[in-house]
Amino acid sequence: MELKEILSRLHSKKLYYSNNEEFAEMQLDSMKKLYEFNNTYPWEMEKREKLLKEMFAEVGENCYIEPPLRANWGGKNVHLGKTVYANFNLTLVDDTDIYIGDNVLIAPNVVITTGTHPIHPEIRRKQGQYSVSVRIGNNVWIGASSVILPGVTIGDNTVIGAGSIVTKDIPSGVVAFGNPCKVFRKIDKKDYEYYYKQMKVDIE
Repeated sequence: MELKEILSRLHSKKLYYSNNEEFAEMQLDSMKKLYEFNNTYPWEMEKREKLLKEMFAEVGENCYIEPPLRANWGGKNVHLGKTVYANFNLTLVDDTDIYIGDNVLIAPNVVITTGTHPIHPEIRRKQGQYSVSVRIGNNVWIGASSVILPGVTIGDNTVIGAGSIVTKDIPSGVVAFGNPCKVFRKIDKKDYEYYYKQMKVDIE
């Protein structure tokens, strides 16, 4: 498949074959700054911030990602809102767009993937794949080692429990967890009064 056709299909959920040398070189080139980002010293905060803004499609104010970071396209198709924090070992399969809202917390070892492959082995043998965007709303907390699969939307103010495999959309304002990830309960007034078991919130 020619490069022009691959690129025309990449962001439209259409199937494409990735066995193209020019396409592979483009992807490799996009990862140069990612390598530089992952090899910064802990005290080079300004350099990290500058690199993120060069690597990602959009980066809002007060965003921080703890290296190491993995990204198929070096973050080229990732859109961050304001005040996004991601702990170490975030993996972004950003073959197409990943949208992350404001005030999002991402725990260690989280995977957010837009790229996937057809079920039929003959299509996979020919290196067939396709990509579907992921959208994460505002004020979301994604627990450690969770996996967000292609096409998923997570609503505002929701908590995804550690170790979850998110295969379908999750609504706003809920606690959800499991494999597959399911809604456990709504977030309510009690969550503002108690932050851990019977321990009360005692600061403003």
